[in-house]
Amino acid sequence: MTKMTHETTLLVKDLRKKIGKKEIIKGISFELKAGEVFGFLGPNGAGKTTTIRMLVGLIRPTSGSISLCGYNLQKQFSQAIKNIGCIVENPELYPYLSGRENLEYFVRMVPEIHVNRIKEVVDLVGLQNRIDDKVSTYSLGMRQRLGIAQALLSKPKVLILDEPTNGLDPIGIREMREFIRFLAEKEGLSVLVSSHLLSEIQLMCDRVAIISKGKVISVDSVEHLLAEKERVYWNLEPFEKGKEILSKETQVLSTDGEYIVTSFQEEEIPRLNEKLVTERVKVKEIQTKLPTLEDLFIELTGGETIE
Repeated sequence: MTKMTHETTLLVKDLRKKIGKKEIIKGISFELKAGEVFGFLGPNGAGKTTTIRMLVGLIRPTSGSISLCGYNLQKQFSQAIKNIGCIVENPELYPYLSGRENLEYFVRMVPEIHVNRIKEVVDLVGLQNRIDDKVSTYSLGMRQRLGIAQALLSKPKVLILDEPTNGLDPIGIREMREFIRFLAEKEGLSVLVSSHLLSEIQLMCDRVAIISKGKVISVDSVEHLLAEKERVYWNLEPFEKGKEILSKETQVLSTDGEYIVTSFQEEEIPRLNEKLVTERVKVKEIQTKLPTLEDLFIELTGGETIE
């Protein structure tokens, strides 16, 4: 996917958050590199939104550190926060103003941003033809793009998008995915994306972090995560007898229609096949498959639903 550099733009170390006596974030660590799209996945109550709010300075962590382009967010807030842009949930826009007027309003609040930057971000998000129309006439996808334009005004190195495809139709989802890839590949941004659409994360992201019950349980490239979880699908007759034999010899993960699904160990397949045939079980088909990210997510989180 993206040709990433070795530059670390966001570094999170042992991040913890207590509310009262309850620790809801339990030592989260990960990092983002320049030019990558990073997926952040968590089931309901996992702590994903709380973590994002800490990353953008909306709430303070109990302990741990967040560094943005080398600046500690807690100790060097003004220098650090300049390097991050975000849309948490829905972009905050004034519908009775035009897109341009929304951006001009934001620029007036942040003196460091030059007014010429407005044209740059409008061109970047592709709103040249509609920027002077009222936001109330924009589609949801256009509002998302205007929100991203606002987040990019300060030329951040890290962009955090919470559910950027939420509510979009399939064409809008594809366009948003392609746009996020463009920001990473052509503009060199680090983009952290949270989403409940696991198929989109699989298509969009270079790496993912999976968070469950306040802990990150896996951080890796999508390809490597899936490759490690390759499965074997057995079509056997009689089904129950075949399943019983496989259960004694290897790890049976599940059943999928007419298939029994086991863990993948290439060197074991011939032995298991021979064992089944010896026990008079007809082996009609053997397939090896990579799981989807959704399959992996359910397996890693014990069946919890995505947030």
